[in-house]
Amino acid sequence: MFGHMNESVTLSRDVRAIIIPAGEELLLREGTGGFITQALGGSFTVYVEGNLFRIAGVDADALGKEPTRAPEVPEDPSDEEIEAVVWQQLKTCYDPEIPVNIVDLGLIYSCEVVPLGNGERDVNIEMTLTAPGCGMGDVLVADAREKLAVIPTIASVRVELVFDPPWNQTMMSDEARLQVGMM
Repeated sequence: MFGHMNESVTLSRDVRAIIIPAGEELLLREGTGGFITQALGGSFTVYVEGNLFRIAGVDADALGKEPTRAPEVPEDPSDEEIEAVVWQQLKTCYDPEIPVNIVDLGLIYSCEVVPLGNGERDVNIEMTLTAPGCGMGDVLVADAREKLAVIPTIASVRVELVFDPPWNQTMMSDEARLQVGMM
């Protein structure tokens, strides 16, 4: 989407936001000023009065941006086509503090698309966090769940946090390691 930036913004309406890294939700009031520091995957990291906040893509209009939309899928999609869209959607989920998506970070341990026989599918995801105590864990899980639930033909989404094996930097893609300066 936009990557790193430092764009000045003033909220055009009240908006729910998640404080980073605590993961607690609060309300930012209309007229509050700040700076967009990251805009990846449809969500925004905004710096306001010394704190970072995550604002979901569905609330992008409060920042003067276009809200996120559901992904397009072919008519009567195959299970393989839906699985490809699932992976594309997971690549739009970002840790608000790290400009790398959760797939390239190596946080997705398994992704199973289960046909239900009626043209619909269930999706089961096992994912981890870079650290077990990460305050943004629930936010990342909810982001993945929400971005998969809007895919046409998906009946339900289950995202489970697992910590075995523990995540380490070798699970990152080469692109991700390059992006964070590890190569």
